[in-house]
Amino acid sequence: MACEEITLQTRDGKCSAYVFTPHGNGPWPAVIVYMDAFGIRPGLKQMAETIAAGGYLVLLPDLFYRLGEYGPLVPEDIFANGDIRPVIGPLMASTDNHKAAADTEVFLKYLDSRDDITGDQIATVGFCMGGGMAITAAACYPRRVAASVSFHGGNLATDQPTSPHLLASKLKAELYIAVADNDKSYPPEMAERFEKALIAAGVTYRSELYPGAAHGWMKPDFPVYDRQAADRGWVEMFALFARTL
Repeated sequence: MACEEITLQTRDGKCSAYVFTPHGNGPWPAVIVYMDAFGIRPGLKQMAETIAAGGYLVLLPDLFYRLGEYGPLVPEDIFANGDIRPVIGPLMASTDNHKAAADTEVFLKYLDSRDDITGDQIATVGFCMGGGMAITAAACYPRRVAASVSFHGGNLATDQPTSPHLLASKLKAELYIAVADNDKSYPPEMAERFEKALIAAGVTYRSELYPGAAHGWMKPDFPVYDRQAADRGWVEMFALFARTL
């Protein structure tokens, strides 16, 4: 597997990104990964490699580029210190769902410039903070995004103007929503609100609760990493990609 670091010029600055490609010459379907609040680090790259190993070209952009240099962060150390907000708060404040969607225009143009990608439709995948970003990007580029996956994504239906549920009517992608158990960022009443919006808009989706899996279970560098639940999540994601890409 190959990994290349690139720099993409957005409206707001220079965004570094990583491109992971499977073995061989391609072409491959493309996937954009929207990161979590701990940013670019070895654990996140490991997840991108997992997707690429399944036969996909993966673009992993650093969505915190507006803030400047940071980290790399070690989640285990940050959680051990107690309150994580002083560390990740400024990072999260530098972006949001709409900013990530605006950045996606540049990401798509980059993918279009390559000759080793199949078709013109892609998939988006997000983890935690990135779950809402992946869905928002799918809504903003409905002709381009065929599938979108949110792993333990939070704040998918809020009163904020950047809430993903407000864009449900624009979605054409098929969605898979993997929900953490007892997740304060995505409680049952929010899940109900989000799914009502999807149903009203006629969106094809599947939402599944992962019993016993905590918020962040997919991430191998998190204390709550759950190997069995993560394996299930990858299987579901790849099945969706196989149907849609």
